[in-house]
Amino acid sequence: MKKDKYSYYTQGIYKPLHPEKFIGKTATYRSSFELFFFRWADNNPRIIRWASENTIVPYISPIDGKVHRYFVDNYVLIREGNIVKKYLIEIKPYNQTIPPKVSKRQKKTTILYAQVEWAKNQSKWLAAREWATKHGMEFILLTEKNLNIK
Repeated sequence: MKKDKYSYYTQGIYKPLHPEKFIGKTATYRSSFELFFFRWADNNPRIIRWASENTIVPYISPIDGKVHRYFVDNYVLIREGNIVKKYLIEIKPYNQTIPPKVSKRQKKTTILYAQVEWAKNQSKWLAAREWATKHGMEFILLTEKNLNIK
């Protein structure tokens, strides 16, 4: 994927070293955190299968009240001892997983954007948790802190 000159994030296509473990055609990463996770999943012997944006969860947006589609970042099938577990995994920077802080120095549009994104993400994550539970999975939200990225 060509990197946009205005992009703040590392983006591209990851070519799995173990393609037999990858579900789908393309592993598109939209941040360096996702790339880190792809490499981990691809090289981890406990990971049986993994995918990128292959699970679509419907959610109701608090902004317009309509149903939208949420493409969860990753699906992972992992061996944990004698048990095989399924996870839906969303990867976000830590500061996007906490309510936005408002300061007097911020533009009103910046504050509004952060609040809208926070509200949408809360709806997405609630829908993903419910969807995952219904399908025998667990939804996990990972940040750079969980991934041990500094």
